[in-house]
Amino acid sequence: MASGKKQVQQLARQFFKLSIHDGTLSAERVTGVLEYIEKHRPANTVAVLKTYARLIAAEVARGQAVVEHAGPINDAVLTQIGAEMTRKYARRVTPIAQPNASLLAGLRVRIGDDVYESSVSSQLAQLAAAV
Repeated sequence: MASGKKQVQQLARQFFKLSIHDGTLSAERVTGVLEYIEKHRPANTVAVLKTYARLIAAEVARGQAVVEHAGPINDAVLTQIGAEMTRKYARRVTPIAQPNASLLAGLRVRIGDDVYESSVSSQLAQLAAAV
């Protein structure tokens, strides 16, 4: 059973590697991989597709900076965040604005598993924890 799971992960990783071109995810290559899977139906097709989808989603998340903000945010700030994160990660990072009133004020930026926060709610939580 474990070997079947390992084979699923290996095949999904191979498909994922085929989906990358010049260091970035290629929509054309993803389409090609999906067409191949549909035509050839590898063993454990559903499991392979689920694992492949998780790898693709993680790669997409690595290229997006979800910028949560409490109040209005202008395009210049978003552009600056995108430029700084592109420089920091040495890859193109696209900022995406997402309102979040629970922050009270400030920003939270998520890129994949990384979180950068400068919000009033996080500062209040830190104060409460210190008391």
